[in-house]
Amino acid sequence: MNEELLNDDDVTLYGLFVEAFTRLRPLVHSDLGMPETWFEVVLRLGRTPGHRMRMTDLAEAVSFSSGGFTRLADRMAKEGLIRRDPDPGDRRAALAVLTDKGAEALDRALTKHVSHLRTHVSGPLSATDRRHLERALRLLRDAPSPAVPQPEGSG
Repeated sequence: MNEELLNDDDVTLYGLFVEAFTRLRPLVHSDLGMPETWFEVVLRLGRTPGHRMRMTDLAEAVSFSSGGFTRLADRMAKEGLIRRDPDPGDRRAALAVLTDKGAEALDRALTKHVSHLRTHVSGPLSATDRRHLERALRLLRDAPSPAVPQPEGSG
C-alpha cells in the first residue's frame, strides 16, 4: 500500500466532506412528510420561475436517469404534487409543474427543513465560516468537469 497516498491531504479533505454530508443528510431531511427524493423535486420546482421545468432538465437537476425520474414523477403526479403539461416549445417534451397541493406540501416540509438546517448546518458555523463554505461549494459545483473516461470495453 502507498502510505503517502493513503494519508494524502486531498483524500482526507474529501473523506471529511463525505462524512459530514453522510451525517447531515438524514438530520436535515427528517420530518419532511414526504420522501427525500420527492422533496428535492418539489423544492427545485418551487425555486424555478413559473414552478415548471422540462422533465429531462428536472431529472438531471435531481440526478435521476430519465427512466427513473419518469417513474418518480408518475408517483408524485398520482399523489397530486406535480402534473405534466405539454411543452409549448417542443411537442416531444413535457413540463413538470408544481401543483397547489405540491406547493402546500413544500411549505410544510420547508418549515422543518429550514429549522434542521439552522440547527445542524449553519448553527455550528460562524458567519465567516458560512461565507467560506458557500464560496468553496459554489466553486466545486461550478468547476468545469472533464469528460469521465469510460472503462475499457464499455463503449
